[in-house]
Amino acid sequence: MLDYSYFDIYIPRDTTREAARQLLTEHAEHGDWELDRLRLFPDGTRRIRLRRKIIRATRTM
Repeated sequence: MLDYSYFDIYIPRDTTREAARQLLTEHAEHGDWELDRLRLFPDGTRRIRLRRKIIRATRTM
C-alpha cells in the first residue's frame, strides 16, 4: 500500500501563470513532489495540493 505526504500551496490572484509554473517546477525537481490537485477559484486564487510517496524502510533481519 502506498502512503503519500501532502503539501498545500495557496497562490494569490496577482501571481502570474509563469511564476506559478516556476514555483511548481522547483518543488517537483528539488523536492520530488507531484501535482495531486489544482483548484482555481472565481476570484483568481489557486489552491494546489502536491504529494510525494513516503518510502518506508523494511527490516531484512
